[in-house]
Amino acid sequence: MKCPFCGFINDKVVDSRESKEGELIRRRRECMKCEKRFTTYERIDEIPYMVVKKDGRREKFDRQKVLSGLLKACEKRPISMGRLEQIVNEAESFVIDSPERERTTSEVGELIMEHLKQQDTVAYIRFASVYRDFKDVREFGAELEQLMSKEAKKAKTSPKHH
Repeated sequence: MKCPFCGFINDKVVDSRESKEGELIRRRRECMKCEKRFTTYERIDEIPYMVVKKDGRREKFDRQKVLSGLLKACEKRPISMGRLEQIVNEAESFVIDSPERERTTSEVGELIMEHLKQQDTVAYIRFASVYRDFKDVREFGAELEQLMSKEAKKAKTSPKHH
């Protein structure tokens, strides 16, 4: 397994746990070079879960693609990798729990944006700007205004702490 931090190919397994259903093994690994830890998941390759793109094409759900989009949106923001992994897990569960083994990318994107909106406004705006593909500055401005008015209302209704 290649280290996601330094690319080194030797690691040691620090901890292994099987999921409750026995369908998945979670392994905590430590890189033998940089000593950073990362998590891998091992599962039996089954019928793939799919996402339906805006143009109707279908492609296999890709955790790594979701995570890389989140990492871009959350760059230099105060969001932990653990929280990002939770969001990816929830997106994957959302697709897995669908009756047809597929969801539209817009459904998955909306779910992710909802989590980001609660977590960090800047990350949310970054993700939304790429994901929603705003047609022009007016569309982008309208989204910002909507967010800012919600933030202002929240600030007025929340009790002040001294």
